Amino acid sequence: MAELMNCPKCNALFVKNQMNVMCNTCFNEEEKAFKTVHQFLRKRENRAATMDQIVHATEVEEALLLKFIRSGRLKITQFPNLGYPCDQCGHLIREGKLCDRCISEIKKELELHMREEERRTEHQKTYFSINKD
Repeated sequence: MAELMNCPKCNALFVKNQMNVMCNTCFNEEEKAFKTVHQFLRKRENRAATMDQIVHATEVEEALLLKFIRSGRLKITQFPNLGYPCDQCGHLIREGKLCDRCISEIKKELELHMREEERRTEHQKTYFSINKD
């Protein structure tokens, strides 16, 4: 059964199905923006463009470009200067969800936590003796 939903972009009412999560008008606008970006990046001289250069040349919002990258519609392997922000610090990355610096910080914190836990358990050992009376 069809479900009614408000478009997250324009708040218009539309019938939601498995394929669309926004109204047809917003979907068509997004597709038009993707085609504009794709045509811009297809040119050899534009393949090394940065995010700012693409935004300036195509007038497509950076958030929408990031959406295209995260959804896999734009393959950053073909475009050396494109990336998306690390989920923790916002530094541009090309794979995963966290940058190398954030990963190493998390690993250090985990190692510190594990050493602290080991130290606590060493001090909490209880020894029992058997009394043979």
